[in-house]
Amino acid sequence: MAKKPPEPPAHTQQLELMRLLDEQPAASQREISSRLGLSLGKANYLVRALLDKGLVKMHNFRRSDNKMAYAYQLTPRGVAERVRLTRAFLARKELEFELLKTEIKSLQSQVEADSNSSARNKHLG
Repeated sequence: MAKKPPEPPAHTQQLELMRLLDEQPAASQREISSRLGLSLGKANYLVRALLDKGLVKMHNFRRSDNKMAYAYQLTPRGVAERVRLTRAFLARKELEFELLKTEIKSLQSQVEADSNSSARNKHLG
């Protein structure tokens, strides 16, 4: 059975949610959970956390099927937090990229050395 990938850190989920709400302010929590690959309960928890922190405001509106719906809007604090989280995310990914490049070079050198060693052993054997 395939292992489920680890859940991203909470700040990464917050960033993904803020980006989604900025792009689709009228997204339902069901749509949010589907788009972000989260349970509906987790999506609700994250939306409420952003509302409680004052990073997002919620507005009521009527949908065409005459049901109430909500639109989410990042507050100025929310925009500033999204920028801060984006910078931190980018710095983390750049560091991961540099570490991966170093590991790849090391593995390439190891494969080359093993190949040369194997070729020498064939010659001697």
